Amino acid sequence: MPELPEVETVRRGLNRLVKGATIASIDVYWPKIINNDLDSFKTRLAGQTIERIDRRGKYLLFRFTGGLTMVSHLRMEGKYNVVPANTSRTKHTHVVFHLTDDRDLWYNDTRKFGRMTLVPTGEESTVGGLNKLGPEPVADQLTVAYMTAIFAKSKKMIKPLLLDQSKIAGIGNIYADEVLWMSKIHPMRPANLLTADEIATLHQNIIDEIAMAIKGHGTTVHSFSTAFGEAGQFQNQLHVYGREGEPCERCGTLIEKIKVAQRGTHFCPHEQRL
Repeated sequence: MPELPEVETVRRGLNRLVKGATIASIDVYWPKIINNDLDSFKTRLAGQTIERIDRRGKYLLFRFTGGLTMVSHLRMEGKYNVVPANTSRTKHTHVVFHLTDDRDLWYNDTRKFGRMTLVPTGEESTVGGLNKLGPEPVADQLTVAYMTAIFAKSKKMIKPLLLDQSKIAGIGNIYADEVLWMSKIHPMRPANLLTADEIATLHQNIIDEIAMAIKGHGTTVHSFSTAFGEAGQFQNQLHVYGREGEPCERCGTLIEKIKVAQRGTHFCPHEQRL
């Protein structure tokens, strides 16, 4: 699933490509992707202009004229790209936004898990888990004090706590493994047993890693691509995720992969002791 850096990369690309574009009409080939009444969704957006695309956690927020916002969650495999009008769609192209400038904005999704919901702007919190999202993992929103407080209240293992979007928005499996390795914290450590120094180190590594991943245009492990159809670049900078059986960069111990809360988890058994 695309995590915050990947969704942010898509957002920036879409703003470059379709900000200011006007919707002429919409074709939907897999209706389950649309959470609204289908005819209403298409009618309300026809003639509206994309003012900008925002992001909250892993959600894209398409801001339209007419006081409308389309909340889009890419889920596992969703992606957007822009093509010339009348381009023959692929079997995985499920929603086509026909623009008035002879281009089409495609939504492609091999698994068909992605969802779009149209709401009045200002009512985004009524969609899914948007109203329950924790702070963004960026310096001006996520604080050491906040992390200290939520960790102290939880006996949950640290990795699933990091994946809990209601606690911190946007961190997924890849970046949870990476920041825990960087912080030398075992993924199964109870959150309430972390020391003040460990929390401060983890906090800084979260901020730094997310910022670097955004700068690297996200991570392509399976199928992620930017709005320009390009792979991310940050997979070349991963230290532990996907490297089971390879030597740890710090100590040479072979990286192991285990399951933590049903998620594949990579760690160094020497550097990250339980």
